[in-house]
Amino acid sequence: MEKIFKNVSLLSASLVLVILIGIFVTLFMSSKHAMNEFGLGFITNPAWQTEVALTPQEAKNTVVDEYSLFPDEEPTKTIYGGLVPIIGTVLSTLIALAFALPIAMGIAVFLAEIAPKNVSHVVGIAIELLAAIPSIIFGMWGLFYFAPIIQKLVGGYQVSLLTAGLVLGIMILPFMAAITRDSMKTTPDILKESAYALGATKFEVIKDVIFPYSKVGIIGSIILALGRALGETMAVAFLIGSVFELPKALNSPTISIPVALANNFGEATGLGASSLFYLAFLLFLISFIVISIAKFYFLKKVK
Repeated sequence: MEKIFKNVSLLSASLVLVILIGIFVTLFMSSKHAMNEFGLGFITNPAWQTEVALTPQEAKNTVVDEYSLFPDEEPTKTIYGGLVPIIGTVLSTLIALAFALPIAMGIAVFLAEIAPKNVSHVVGIAIELLAAIPSIIFGMWGLFYFAPIIQKLVGGYQVSLLTAGLVLGIMILPFMAAITRDSMKTTPDILKESAYALGATKFEVIKDVIFPYSKVGIIGSIILALGRALGETMAVAFLIGSVFELPKALNSPTISIPVALANNFGEATGLGASSLFYLAFLLFLISFIVISIAKFYFLKKVK
């Protein structure tokens, strides 16, 4: 039984690595056409599905159909660039974290150290229920009720980068709050009682005892929320505007990588489909790099 348990555990751990490598290879191979066509310039190009004239050399190497209905038309090609959705993804995630992080920390401190037990129990259940709401519900609520409020407060468009980021922050808030609360509750009572016995105030105990003891769990909650925010699709699709334009301000519409994939993948073919796979590959790399940095640098630094 010991040997069977060991082998099953090894197989389970190896399966995760195999799936990760399989996703990487699939995205890379499917995006190779776009990589060969656009190279790294794809990352810095804000154009998407834009017709441009061929250079003289490209036109010379292009075979023009002699039976074309428009044989005298200037030959063109379609170019794709990923800058706009990349910027939209990064900015919406940063807005969500900036909004959710302080509120989640405040909720966690209140539930773990300040609130009476019955209040903490009720609010804790509400936080967990908020985490269970489907993302499309957040999107519909944000579009019809939250977006008009934001427009009245800051102006601009109802569907915008700011609206999408704030609703995204509301979505990741319960994950951060619940995990941080559970992490804070693991602080041994003897540490807190010793600090109180030495004359520390509640604020000092929270700041100098509880936060340092539970910092690994807190950073873990931020990492999980970050992963959720980077890949969120449906709620953001309702609220971000879905236009391939660099946002002129926070209250301007734009698009993110998941929304671009969801909106365009159904009818994409050839180079367009490969460009979408290129975007998905970049999202995979962004998520992997950001979470790896957080995991191996920040967690190592605080241990």
